Amino acid sequence: MTRLNHKHTTLEAAIAAIPDGASIMVGGFGTPGTPCALLDELLAQGQKRLTLIKNDANEPDIGIGPLIRAGRVERLITSHIGLNRVAIEEMNQGRLSVEIHPQGLLAEKIRCAGAGHYGFLTDIGLGTEIGEGRREIDCDGRTWAIEPAIRADFALVHADLADAYGNLVYRGTAINFNPLMAMAADRVIAQAYRVEAAGRLAPASIHTPCAFISQVVQVDPADDQQGDHAHAV
Repeated sequence: MTRLNHKHTTLEAAIAAIPDGASIMVGGFGTPGTPCALLDELLAQGQKRLTLIKNDANEPDIGIGPLIRAGRVERLITSHIGLNRVAIEEMNQGRLSVEIHPQGLLAEKIRCAGAGHYGFLTDIGLGTEIGEGRREIDCDGRTWAIEPAIRADFALVHADLADAYGNLVYRGTAINFNPLMAMAADRVIAQAYRVEAAGRLAPASIHTPCAFISQVVQVDPADDQQGDHAHAV
């Protein structure tokens, strides 16, 4: 019989595994679902030259915002940065490389990586700025662009509930990008507001199985930047 390992660890130990120059997927849609406690620890530990992949750039003082403000992010892959004036300034000054994809394409690029695919074919953006630089092929009388998948060294995700094996349960709209990213990185660190003993979660309630999770950390909602967003509906 296969014995599952307990993955419950400390915040400090989990983040210490991330080296300078790492590529990191970060869950969240705005603030809900963003693993703010993990990001705060990443800021405190000082890793630099990071590539972050996130739906948005948050606001300057929330989520990935403080990492950008501190100059620790070298490259950002995202769908928009409009709420973060610091990110916009850093981009305009050439200190932050920003790669923007339409939100649906970004989600599908991540999903494809998690499914083990190189990428996918799409007609979205053909003949526009979105499509500049993409390889194109003709198939069945139509032209398609090739969108490569996006994979990362690490993913930081937020869950409402976990067990010590690393099975995750999300709450409401805070699920957003988290399950996709948990499948698309070499190592996945999850924060959760509660971590139950192994075997306590009903199998039917689990959104992300433990096979995708490397480590899980329990965080206090009172210390998490999500605040009122902690229980998204």
